[in-house]
Amino acid sequence: MVEPLVPFGPPVRLAALLARPELGLRLVAGDPGAELHWVHTSEMADPYPYLLGGELLLTAGVQLADAGADPARFVARAAEAGAAALGFGVTPVYDTVPGALAEACARYGLPLVEVEPGTTFAAVARAVWRLMADARLHELRRVTDAQRALATAAARPGPVPAVLKVLAGRLGGRAALYAPDGTEYAAAGRGLTPEEAAALDRLVAVVARAERRPSSAADSAGGAGGVRLVAYSLGTGREGLTLGLALARHEEADQRIAETAMVLLSLLTAPHQGADEAARSAALVRLLLGARPEEVAPLLGEAPWTVVHARGGDPLGPPPALGTPLVDASDGTVRALLPAGRDAAPQPGWTLGVSAPAGPDALAAADAQAARALRRAEAAHTGLARHRPGGLDALVDPAEADAHARALLGPLLDSPALVETLRVWLSLHGGWDRTAAALGVHRNTVRQRVARCAALLDADLEDAQTRMELWFALSRVGDDA
Repeated sequence: MVEPLVPFGPPVRLAALLARPELGLRLVAGDPGAELHWVHTSEMADPYPYLLGGELLLTAGVQLADAGADPARFVARAAEAGAAALGFGVTPVYDTVPGALAEACARYGLPLVEVEPGTTFAAVARAVWRLMADARLHELRRVTDAQRALATAAARPGPVPAVLKVLAGRLGGRAALYAPDGTEYAAAGRGLTPEEAAALDRLVAVVARAERRPSSAADSAGGAGGVRLVAYSLGTGREGLTLGLALARHEEADQRIAETAMVLLSLLTAPHQGADEAARSAALVRLLLGARPEEVAPLLGEAPWTVVHARGGDPLGPPPALGTPLVDASDGTVRALLPAGRDAAPQPGWTLGVSAPAGPDALAAADAQAARALRRAEAAHTGLARHRPGGLDALVDPAEADAHARALLGPLLDSPALVETLRVWLSLHGGWDRTAAALGVHRNTVRQRVARCAALLDADLEDAQTRMELWFALSRVGDDA
């Protein structure tokens, strides 16, 4: 079975979808605890080439009505492709779920759900997207609350033990600091089992003693569903401390909370800081404690700043040399803040998007500009793209433009996959194969998604004016979609 690709939002349990009374779904076979990453509809006899893994695969069984059709092979191929569950719509082809299909799902461990007459596949898909959006909102709130608590702890007397205590509590596990020789000298949270302690000691040794010191290392203890163990280096060279964590959960929010604590502990335990480093540390702590950007800006350097987004290069190597220490290399995209007088230049092996210079009150807009420029650079296969000021953006009131964009793209905004497919397809001038390669999906998937966009928008996507208007709208919704 293949591992599902990273989704745009947290997965949701099948049980949560089954609990939606308006859908009237019924579990026929399998585990309701299966995690759904997205939804796909197919009537193909062999769905394998069209699945990425983690889908709720919806079908009305058209392919099973053919003479000689083998339900067991269909289920086997779906399970092999990594589908999370199978949703079977009764009517118009079948009046009930075929017994052979239910037996095959039970045999291959693929949960089977009956979709009653009157419940459309679109309604099921929309419910999944809404559940994912709710899960993402809950995750963001949890991260925000934890960051505030960590920042408050960092401002107390004895900040290091306070931060470790808050961190262990938020992660439901243990947080400990280790000296360069691997000995533990500060910790908070629950105790570790001998197996967990030995595994964490090994991770700390990898981070603290390797010749080429990695920034982090991870492992697990207790088998599938066990404790997640992570070690982060807090300093440079061989003299820095190591943060060791035992996490009860394996969710993205926990990683974000741990990364915030890692930054704070790096600042709090740094043995020597020059004037520039101390100023940046003060700026970070003030921001985490709720200071306005314009109050912190003078500590970071001369304005205006330029935001740079970069992707590519060696995932384990250093970020591109942009001439600034204000760099965030999380989530696969490097984001850098360049002070006045510095300009981004092409970097071998990297693709860069560069914003227009901006003051402290416009950094959020500059960040969106850099993200759009990076997408344009990737679509055009060029090493560097800059934000292009002027054009339609300069002629239209921003609030009116945003409202128009959201009204125009409203039918798509519940489906980030459709929005991103339309964006890439338009940027590549309607090229099916190039769009499929850019998104990492099959060209037939691109055709299906673009056709779905055209139907939902009730628009002729072959019309040049329609494409222009949609491209403008997509540039306004940007990363919010």
